[in-house]
Amino acid sequence: MSVDSTFFAKRRSVTAKKMSSKEIPSNHLKEILDAGIRVPDHGALNPWKIKVIIGDKLKKIDEEIILPEFKKENPDANETSLDIESKRLQRASVVLAVLSTPVDHPKIPKWEMRLSSGAVCMNLLSCAQSLGYAAQWLTEWYAYNDKILEFLGGKPGKDKISGFIYIGHKVEDPKERRRPDPQSVIDFI
Repeated sequence: MSVDSTFFAKRRSVTAKKMSSKEIPSNHLKEILDAGIRVPDHGALNPWKIKVIIGDKLKKIDEEIILPEFKKENPDANETSLDIESKRLQRASVVLAVLSTPVDHPKIPKWEMRLSSGAVCMNLLSCAQSLGYAAQWLTEWYAYNDKILEFLGGKPGKDKISGFIYIGHKVEDPKERRRPDPQSVIDFI
């Protein structure tokens, strides 16, 4: 396998709003998942879990968890907002929910475990994009909702949702966005 050294220099997410939900072949999904778990993980603790949300489950979670939770927090929401919330996950072919599930360890700080979970998100995102799929890492309001965390097998007060990795097919190529000036964020000391 050859590596495209320019991939990361040109990497760009396609927003969930601009992807189609056409099926992702199972062999590609397996490749994405296998790459996702090859991350730095001090102590090989696997302090994260990946929940694959696909098919009818996307609609079920939208209608039975996301929409009711949104209504509870936004009782005066308009029809446009309710329509958006009723189809959140269904914008993608598959959504990978990454949970940070730190464990007690006498030497390894929980902070390192949280970082490892973020690395899982980035690996999943990068692998999907390297295969030509539209992909976006999102942490919208429902990433901080205890009901969805519990549905995904997480424990409120202990676990957190690191992100939802939306994967689909490009409807259009993404536009470039403003990037940081390297001189303002990188120092050689």
